[in-house]
Amino acid sequence: MSMETTNYGLDQRENVMTVKNWLITSLILMIPIVNIVMLFVWAFGDNANKNKANYAKASLLLMLIVIAFYAIIAIIFFSIFADALSNNTTF
Repeated sequence: MSMETTNYGLDQRENVMTVKNWLITSLILMIPIVNIVMLFVWAFGDNANKNKANYAKASLLLMLIVIAFYAIIAIIFFSIFADALSNNTTF
């Protein structure tokens, strides 16, 4: 009996990304604007390695969570600031 599992006869294994591939990926992600574009290409493109695609999806999701968190903090801060200005109390 084989230890290898397949899904309807299709081999689901993906090639392992080498250190060189990860270094190139990291260098690309250091370039402003290009990094966001490439994350979308890797996440939703058909030709990307599954490992890189999952990394790109996780990175985009994390970015979305951080942006939402900062937006909530900014709304709270500006609402407190606007309330302080509207009271217009002098000492």
